[in-house]
Amino acid sequence: MLRMNSSQVSYLTLSAYFETGPFKYLFFMILTLLYILIICANVSLIVIICMNRSLHEPMYLFLCSLFVNELYGSTGLFPFLLLQILSDIHTVSVPFCFLQIFCLHMYLTVQFLNLVVMSYDRYLAICYPLQYNTRMTTKRVAMLIVVTWLFSFLAIVVLTSLSFSLQLCGNIIDKVFCLNYSIVKLACSDTSVNNIYGLIFTAIAIIIPLSSIFYTYIKIINVCFSGSKQTRQKAVSTCTPQLVSLLNFSLGVCVEFLQNRFDMSSVPKMLRSFLSLYFLTFPPLFNPVLSISKAQYDYMIHAL
Repeated sequence: MLRMNSSQVSYLTLSAYFETGPFKYLFFMILTLLYILIICANVSLIVIICMNRSLHEPMYLFLCSLFVNELYGSTGLFPFLLLQILSDIHTVSVPFCFLQIFCLHMYLTVQFLNLVVMSYDRYLAICYPLQYNTRMTTKRVAMLIVVTWLFSFLAIVVLTSLSFSLQLCGNIIDKVFCLNYSIVKLACSDTSVNNIYGLIFTAIAIIIPLSSIFYTYIKIINVCFSGSKQTRQKAVSTCTPQLVSLLNFSLGVCVEFLQNRFDMSSVPKMLRSFLSLYFLTFPPLFNPVLSISKAQYDYMIHAL
């Protein structure tokens, strides 16, 4: 069996694409429209938050970071996807494949960590309202945002570097885009280090953040049940959109994780492709809406 370093492979073939005939132009138009809507929704909210000093509060700054990440993740996927839909040969160069792996995995990591920070912010605001301003200072907000992005960047640099050094025994990926696990599955060299780092990365970037988020929301729920009606209304108006965003994104990631780990050959290619794209397409479109509750929206309009 041929063994080669990933740097010696010139291209990778994406085998999950299927023949759509003339419908490929319809799919192209639908995805183009979806990408435009994502850009417009997220950019609009970023501009609104940045242009209004009254919105320069922790909650909105964390939302701004979330929207920037969704633009980043979408840009790492959609232009590539649109080119592949119009192409008859679904191949990608190795350097670009690893660039996409870096972008998409960093998007996933930043998204989870950003949701952790947002849940912590709501926890302080609802459970410790009198101490909120002293605990969530502008300096701390900036530090949390910087740490979220910097940690994600360094973690993914290590992840992609480990995969790039693997010896590969093939160049066919059963996906419509590049993911790290797809490269690892092609390896015929020892992947122990990759697997260990993958477990550590999953724990730090997904499991611990999810546990932290659920812990903070359990605390918030406890306070709501024992607090006043005003406290409950505040919790519902600010926490419900974040919880829906979390569940929406987590569901998509969970489906993708299951697809990577189990044999999905019995599932139609179109359905598999749709499920794979879910966590990369729908959260960036719906999160700008879900993250702004009616109370927050009214406040923003009033600020304008």
